[in-house]
Amino acid sequence: MKKIWLDSYPNHIPSKLSNSEFNSISEIFNYASKKFSNLIAFNSLGSNLSFKKTALFANRFSAFLYNVLRIRKGDKVAVMLPNLLTFPVSFFGCINIGAIVVNVNPLFTSREIKSLLMDSSAETIVILDKFLDELEPILSETKIKNVVVCRPYDLLNLPMATIVKAMLFFKTKLNKISKDYILFGDLVRTKEKIQPVSISKNDIAVLQYTGGTTGKSKAAVLTHHNLVSNISQLQLWVDNILQEGKEIIITALPMYHIFSLTVNLLFFYKIGSKNILVANPRDLKSFVKTLSKNKFTVITAVNTLFNLLLTSSKFKKTKLQSLKFSVGGGMAVLKSTAKKWKAVTGCEITQGYGLTETSPIVAVNPVGKKFNGSIGLPLPSTEISIRDENDNEVPVGKAGELCVKGPQVMTEYWNRDTETKTSFSSDGFFKTGDIAKFDNDGYLYIVDRKKDMIISSGFNVYPNEIEDYVSSFQGVIECGVVGKSDINRGESIILYVVRDNDTITESDISKYCKKGLTVYKQPKKIVFIDEIPKNNVGKILRRKLREIN
Repeated sequence: MKKIWLDSYPNHIPSKLSNSEFNSISEIFNYASKKFSNLIAFNSLGSNLSFKKTALFANRFSAFLYNVLRIRKGDKVAVMLPNLLTFPVSFFGCINIGAIVVNVNPLFTSREIKSLLMDSSAETIVILDKFLDELEPILSETKIKNVVVCRPYDLLNLPMATIVKAMLFFKTKLNKISKDYILFGDLVRTKEKIQPVSISKNDIAVLQYTGGTTGKSKAAVLTHHNLVSNISQLQLWVDNILQEGKEIIITALPMYHIFSLTVNLLFFYKIGSKNILVANPRDLKSFVKTLSKNKFTVITAVNTLFNLLLTSSKFKKTKLQSLKFSVGGGMAVLKSTAKKWKAVTGCEITQGYGLTETSPIVAVNPVGKKFNGSIGLPLPSTEISIRDENDNEVPVGKAGELCVKGPQVMTEYWNRDTETKTSFSSDGFFKTGDIAKFDNDGYLYIVDRKKDMIISSGFNVYPNEIEDYVSSFQGVIECGVVGKSDINRGESIILYVVRDNDTITESDISKYCKKGLTVYKQPKKIVFIDEIPKNNVGKILRRKLREIN
């Protein structure tokens, strides 16, 4: 289709990427490590790690993998870590020798870990000691030969390491580590060295497993070119507001998730930013304390995390004059959330859109643009096609499946030829499974997930629309919508609501829905619950909602 979005591009943004000076993530890492050598790269648990030290430890990690464990280019290394200093060191250490990183959610159960390890054929895993209880029961059923165990105090400065170690000893007791395992703390003290490994842009960097909120997870094959391209696209978009070596970013979203991996870790490392790592944002008291101690300039979050912060009276009192960029992604940011955030922080939420399969960013709003629910404009060198069920392009303003083509789009699903073929159109567009539409200015709007769409009385109903509307009702903290089988309607709309007080009744919500939603969009049933089930990055788990009576 005609690229109508280009007319809405800010003047400083080109329509296409130029040839990148970098062919791989390892080249970006080495470039930034040298350029910003003396600056602080990461802060975790009150301890700083400079770019120089990050490179030192990552290179030692690389040397151990290469010389001792005999890991070579193309070998898979599973990384199962939260947002601690050990994550970037492990990630870059793997990437530097051409190993393929397999990111593993630390909250996975034994069954889920086994499935992922078997699917990826990883033979080495880097894991926090806390999660060994889930790994060990299934270890013999996998291909894992090497287990590298990290401690929470690894890489912290001596005073903080001592404090954290003492706290762990008295609160949780330190886990006993098998002598067959390798301690990360010993590994990074190695004096081993390696020769640089040649990595091409088409080499695989990461096997990134999809969220699996609607079924079994599968791995998107992301090359160095995919990730480098997406970093370059993002840099073009924000180059006019971010300064190299000057930014401080809050990383509360887990770095094993593609959004935080590409944006928070890779992009902000490239531009020399100080990265504040938050291991457990659910500990709201500690999280807010961290925010109040740092004059951060950028924060990335999902809707639920923005909402969580807005419930804190101390956060509302935090001085945020330095904040210039709030990024919302991973799930739809609701208008009610964006409005509250702007009122408290003075900063608009810049909403974007992406998927695991697209490295992840596809579209984003111009920074500072008033929030209007749009996911923004397609990034440079990104093509968008909105198509109907017959793969025909629909006109502007009409909803259809969002299809994407660009340098950030994955090459394939790992070991899933059939799913790869069915996920791409005959002319090479990736079918996202999301329902979207363009407005006349080229701004994209997500209507809903194709799989989440409810057909009620013959009408298509999109949960996001109802959730957005109900969330604006005073006293509603959050809500979720699903469809359940109904003989008369096909599907009935069930609304689950978390309220801030018991005085809010079903009748109150029902009246509000009748006021603003057409008949077929109104919930058949309203259920009050204590918490909306979500995955690790805050996306609503609709399958879990359906299990609630």
